[in-house]
Amino acid sequence: MKNRTDRRPRVLYLAFYFPPSRASGVYRARATANFLAGKDWDVTVCAAPLDFLYDVIGSVDEGLSETVDPRIRVERPSLKQYSWQQDLRSFSRLRRSFPLMADRLYEFGQEKVFPERYASWAWASVARALKMHARKRFDVVVATGNPFASFGAAWLFNRITGVPYVMDYRDSWTLDLFNDEPAFPEGDIAWSWEKRALERASAAVFVNEALRGWHAERYPEVADRMMVVPNGWDADVIPEGSGAPPEAGTVGPEDPEGPEKPLTFAYLGTLTAKQPVEEMAEAFKIARRHPELAGAELQIHGHLGFFKNSPQSLLGRLGLDDATRDGSEEDTGLRYCGPVSKTEVGDVYENADVLVFLAGGGKYVTSGKIFEYMAFGHPIVSVHAPGIAAQDVLDGYPLWFNANSLDPEALAASMIAAGKAARDLDPEQREAARRHADIYTREAVLVPFEERLREIVAGS
Repeated sequence: MKNRTDRRPRVLYLAFYFPPSRASGVYRARATANFLAGKDWDVTVCAAPLDFLYDVIGSVDEGLSETVDPRIRVERPSLKQYSWQQDLRSFSRLRRSFPLMADRLYEFGQEKVFPERYASWAWASVARALKMHARKRFDVVVATGNPFASFGAAWLFNRITGVPYVMDYRDSWTLDLFNDEPAFPEGDIAWSWEKRALERASAAVFVNEALRGWHAERYPEVADRMMVVPNGWDADVIPEGSGAPPEAGTVGPEDPEGPEKPLTFAYLGTLTAKQPVEEMAEAFKIARRHPELAGAELQIHGHLGFFKNSPQSLLGRLGLDDATRDGSEEDTGLRYCGPVSKTEVGDVYENADVLVFLAGGGKYVTSGKIFEYMAFGHPIVSVHAPGIAAQDVLDGYPLWFNANSLDPEALAASMIAAGKAARDLDPEQREAARRHADIYTREAVLVPFEERLREIVAGS
């Protein structure tokens, strides 16, 4: 690095969703910041203001904050909460006095300046970063989206200071992942902003090859600066001593309760309206009629949606309303067990016999949860549309059961086969599954990314 050998390289990390947020993708942001701090980087994160996380979306996991490396400095620039405001008392004087004018000004900003309601946070982050940069120079900026205003902030900071930046697409901005089609019409300002940001970026990072390929085809002039950094699993989700195969299978013949002990299927993650919830529930009801799955349970662990106002209709889609969510009226075997604290995640995985990988979306989707699933070496049943990018990750996992269909009968057959495998599971099979998962530890997947950052800093 030019003239910087006497100090640690300094990175500005623009990650709106950072602990204590529990939004989708927060684990990638946390892991990236922690990894860089562990590699002797001076890390400053610009994240969402706490009042937004607690009071507006109500989506927090306070325990997650305790897992952030204490060497990381976290800044929380302001966010104008115009589109979230419901209480008239919180309105600005302009909005109270001239509501139509205020709406037009807001819409103008969305249509002509930056097409996202997080833009004010982006510009506030740039202002905050410039003050810090004046005192101690940043060497590189990493911006992760969504929100994609972070990309706009990285671009603007680069235009002002010349500091290189990297765009981390943990999600897709202009591609609708659930419908496999563009998210915006041609001519929308989002396209021009994405092109503008990519042209000046030193690198663009994607979570799978399918997404990298789509963007490379759309922006061939910057394809050589694109790379894949997959998600991975975090060692701290596995409690000390867990994950080691038992002397006999999880529910094998040497189990004191015998081979007829009912099996436990488990899904852990945030349940959303984009997932094939009904197909999973129906398939499990069918599978449960088989003698191998007599008395089996499918336990759903996690939040219902990402926000405090997320529709509770998800319980209805599972066939469980508030009165029957514990299965008391009809024993379907489905149980909604509620959110799980980070300290209990490992226990949920370890106590399961079969893990259910439920995912929405199409061929560009790789869910972060699948990496954790593999790390525990249990049979995994896929419940998702055929051909999603997660299948590339699961390919080679020896305990993967994939119907390659969302037909409930086909899914049920996969569940039955996975249940049989769980009963017959031996230590060697589980260890082979764990070896496949070791390819995707955060340490392994982030090494090339950190090396690329150092190259960028050295060449700037």
